[in-house]
Amino acid sequence: MDSLSGMSVFVQVAETRSFTEAGRLLGVSSSAVGKSIARTEERLGVRLFHRSTRSITLTAEGALFLERCRRILGEVEAAEAELSDAAGSPRGRLRISTPQLSELIVPALDGFMTAYPDIELDVDLSDRMVDIIDEGFDAVIRTGEQHDSRLVSRRLGSCGQVLVASPGYLERHGIPAHPSELVRHACLLHKFPASGKLERWPFQLAASEAEPELPQTFVSNTVEVLAFLAVQNKGLAFLPTFLVRDALASGALQIVLDDFIDQTVTFWILWPASRYASPKLRAFIDYVSQNLRI
Repeated sequence: MDSLSGMSVFVQVAETRSFTEAGRLLGVSSSAVGKSIARTEERLGVRLFHRSTRSITLTAEGALFLERCRRILGEVEAAEAELSDAAGSPRGRLRISTPQLSELIVPALDGFMTAYPDIELDVDLSDRMVDIIDEGFDAVIRTGEQHDSRLVSRRLGSCGQVLVASPGYLERHGIPAHPSELVRHACLLHKFPASGKLERWPFQLAASEAEPELPQTFVSNTVEVLAFLAVQNKGLAFLPTFLVRDALASGALQIVLDDFIDQTVTFWILWPASRYASPKLRAFIDYVSQNLRI
């Protein structure tokens, strides 16, 4: 059991990159954490971390050991869950990363917390591309094609994407009849956080037609801001339908250039293939699959 305790301390340090933070989460002093790591390194005969006054990083041996430790601790957790009949009442802490789409994600999280009050959620709500394995997440929700062989995925659903503007904006500036007319309009653009590149508006044009150079009236790394500004008569935005569903129904926004756009976005939930899907993780996967209103 001492080895398992040492593994738990090691994993916490690897995920937080801090003896102090690991100690806080484990309820022990940073000195106790440091001594535990030193004992583990002495027993294994390798260095697990590169240490400096400013940072702690994994060695190559540490990175290998981390993957194995997570797998072992996951199996131990699963065994304990089965023996304590926790499969019928999932409990424990889940670390989740989701896109920064509050209107889509938060209602599902709220419902999950009501359905499973014994599960503690630690949610990273952002658009950055996290490394699920390296950063110790139990599961993430993402869009687009998924090709990471280290992960298992389940499709959550798809929705269309539309170009929208408010009636007030269109009354003042006119309704564009062709994408080429957008050069004279205010365009609210989305920038991908990981690459810094602007999201392309995927117009279907004739081979002889050039893609319009869109004015960068406003650029944001989260689409919820663009939806808000579009309702406030600030310009046109290219957005997923779930985000503007209510605004379209109420007439606060309307679709433009629909004949020139045909694109969907697909949402997935992913989790490490090497990690046992504990009852709490299975509960989250099943709940989100059934209740995310895409």
